[in-house]
Amino acid sequence: MTVLRSTLDTAGAAFAANRDAVLAALRDLDDDHARAVAGGGEKAVARHRARGKLTARERVELLVDPDSPFLELSPLAAWGTEFAVGASVVTGVGVVEDVECVVVAHDPTVRGGASNPWTLKKTLRAMQVARENRLPLITLVESGGADLPTQKDIFIPGGQLFRDLTRLSAAGIPTIAIVFGNSTAGGAYVPGTSDHVVMVDGGAKVFLGGPPLVRMATGEVSDEESLGGAAMHGRVSGLADHVAVDEVDALRIGRRVVARLNWRKRGPAPAAVVPPRYAEDDLLGVVGPDLSQPFDPREVLARVVDDSDVDEVKPRYGPSLVTAWARIHGHPVGVLANAQGVLFSAEAQKATQFIQLANAADTPLLFLHNTTGYMVGKEYEQGGIIKHGAMMINAVSNSRVPHLSVLLGASYGAGHYGMCGRAYDPRFLFAWPTAKSAVMGPAQLAGVLSIVARASAESRGTPFDEDGDAAMRAAVEAQIEAESMPRFLSGRVYDDGIIDPRDTRTVLGLCLSAIASGEVAGTGAGHGTPAYGVFRP
Repeated sequence: MTVLRSTLDTAGAAFAANRDAVLAALRDLDDDHARAVAGGGEKAVARHRARGKLTARERVELLVDPDSPFLELSPLAAWGTEFAVGASVVTGVGVVEDVECVVVAHDPTVRGGASNPWTLKKTLRAMQVARENRLPLITLVESGGADLPTQKDIFIPGGQLFRDLTRLSAAGIPTIAIVFGNSTAGGAYVPGTSDHVVMVDGGAKVFLGGPPLVRMATGEVSDEESLGGAAMHGRVSGLADHVAVDEVDALRIGRRVVARLNWRKRGPAPAAVVPPRYAEDDLLGVVGPDLSQPFDPREVLARVVDDSDVDEVKPRYGPSLVTAWARIHGHPVGVLANAQGVLFSAEAQKATQFIQLANAADTPLLFLHNTTGYMVGKEYEQGGIIKHGAMMINAVSNSRVPHLSVLLGASYGAGHYGMCGRAYDPRFLFAWPTAKSAVMGPAQLAGVLSIVARASAESRGTPFDEDGDAAMRAAVEAQIEAESMPRFLSGRVYDDGIIDPRDTRTVLGLCLSAIASGEVAGTGAGHGTPAYGVFRP
């Protein structure tokens, strides 16, 4: 056994201060999540229920297996924008008839479920999760289509939604549409391009053009039921495979459709699960709001991995990066965790080799971020930091095993890339509430701009405005600080959600289980041509 021995001082002042700061951040997040859960507000929800309808979250709750977890994705999408927090759609991974599925549920209490640019981005991200992890996709449909004032940002990229639905089907990944209300205009192609369609009698309306548009275009006078009602689609057009008597019945039928898929996982079955030896509650005090203060990522691993048991690789070489083998909820993982923030040449080379080893062993990789980036300076440039960092980025980019990323602390500069940030398509990416990510820290970025401006003034022979420089630095620092916070990034769907540190093990276990729906394979023998490009020596 190689059980980690924790040295975390849970009775110390630093731990208490970190814990208080994280709990305060979580309270702020609770308010933001409450806004997402509220949908269109009390009046809109009351009107919706008065029509005998369930809310989007009630539909999800009845769809998934009782007492099963639902891993909600991108709950703060559109935060900080003109649109409602949550982007008028609920997405996530849930268990339906013992099958992990991606669920997309339109929220009709927010502008009739109309799609704005963030709705589209959030939905496409959910569909990417379904495609990459081989998870059936269930769409709970009730949407007025595109939010017309923003059509310029939706119409052209929005076509990808229907393309991706058909590609899921072509890949053998089932797509199911359960239609509760309007699914009009382009929205009609959601059920139209899905494998299985359930429609609610008297509620579902699916048509390319409603009565007013039909009358304007053709002069024909028609009603909604004859144009696109469930009864018509069940008897005449054949679009509906199943017609439900009400919403609850529609969800029951949807569950039966999943039960008949004969779905089997292709990934390895997990080993026996052994809980960590240290309390997950301690994770609240490991990382504080001052990200310049280092922490030992082994203290995180001791509270996340099975039996707190890890096997470190190269523990004495490149000590600013921990590389280790472990299990989480029985699933094997290779861990890359930043220890002291900066990545040197040794850490980059160590990471490159470890990623190759994980691919040879068909083992998913978990990246735990706390990096300020690759080291700069004459000594390090001459020592080859660029080519060594490029080796790490090459390895991450072309690795074929599934990747998971969690932003624990800082995630700045090219270090964010080397540690498999969003642009490198990890299967899932989450952030802790005090994490930050940007091109560099706020003070560093403002300082760089100040140095450049001072040099420019000197080259022109003009006086340097010290007061203006101080004001500029303060403004830039405030801007970058705000834009590097997890809520800002989560609002733009740059992560899959901000999680309570205490939930890290549970969230990663759910992700690893979902990943195992598909094959888990690297670049080793038996998997075709090696995926890597040229490594510069």
